[in-house]
Amino acid sequence: MRSNRPTVADLRAMKGKKQLAKIRVFTMEEVEAAARAGVEILSVTPELIFNPAFRDAAPDVFAIPGSVNSFFASREDVMRDAFRFMRAGADAVYCAASLDTIRALADEHVPVCGHSGLIPHHSTWTGGFRAVGKTADTAMFVWKQVKALEDAGAFAAEIEVVPVEVASAISRRTSLFLISMGAGGGCDAQYLFSEDILGYNRGHYPRHSKVYRNFAAEYDRLQAERVAAFGEYVADVRSGAYPEPRHVVGIEPGELARFLDDLSKA
Repeated sequence: MRSNRPTVADLRAMKGKKQLAKIRVFTMEEVEAAARAGVEILSVTPELIFNPAFRDAAPDVFAIPGSVNSFFASREDVMRDAFRFMRAGADAVYCAASLDTIRALADEHVPVCGHSGLIPHHSTWTGGFRAVGKTADTAMFVWKQVKALEDAGAFAAEIEVVPVEVASAISRRTSLFLISMGAGGGCDAQYLFSEDILGYNRGHYPRHSKVYRNFAAEYDRLQAERVAAFGEYVADVRSGAYPEPRHVVGIEPGELARFLDDLSKA
């Protein structure tokens, strides 16, 4: 059956016309939920893209896997992972490696999504985990990042924690499909993590996140129920309350007598 998921050409054609939704997901349950909810773009782990059930759960979602090899790794490692992702059914790959590596991937016709603004693994160069582009000079730095990615052959880029006015101005001046993570609504897609949306992030919630559910409380409730259930089982085992007759199989009295007779002679 023909898939209705967008292509790179489709995303480029949508630039400036509508806002798409992108989510970082971590489980197959989240993949299926995102697909059913109408999310157009998913950031996925390598384990998910290699799961044979992934495309059954999300046949129409544009999938962008990323790897730890996108950071501080050789070009050969990054490209090997990218080729594996594409063969597994990815629509593009996330890459925050060097421009030469991005250029090499583009030369092999691998669609690449780069990263600009606050790049967590490179944040020491921009002052840590803080907004980038709040001055004219740093805003120009972000613009140059985006143009460099464009010139290297990337088709898209995440733009993270950049002032909305700066990100909007850049988006209007680049052919890249810009994916906003805390950079406002003037880009082409909005990007959040499932752990923030669902409220099970146990750490810091970034300013741009929005919590729609409180899964942490539900997970805590379920864990308490697990502990209680396991404790009741332990108590039953120790008291002899488990197993009950309904939990075991029996043997006909005559067969048991024969077995015990044979056993005594063995």
